[in-house]
Amino acid sequence: MILEMAELCIRAGQAQAFEEQFRKAGPLIASIKGYCSHELKIGIEKKDRYLLLVHWETLEDHEIGFRQSDQYQEWKRLLHHFYEPFPEVLHYQ
Repeated sequence: MILEMAELCIRAGQAQAFEEQFRKAGPLIASIKGYCSHELKIGIEKKDRYLLLVHWETLEDHEIGFRQSDQYQEWKRLLHHFYEPFPEVLHYQ
């Protein structure tokens, strides 16, 4: 199993809108082959910071299966405009 991790820094004043859009985006990622689970953790000290954790069966399920899918295009449309700066995504075993 692979753990994808990304710290998401949300533009000032956009946290609530981001959370609303993230609820819409969750089913998109969950529909991908190899998806196991995901969590979105909200920062305590900085309320505009989130930690996204996604468990995948394989790295390819994320890097190819999700990122080359139509669902990813919709994920991008819903969420990417909230990030400042754009997050670094890391994977762990």
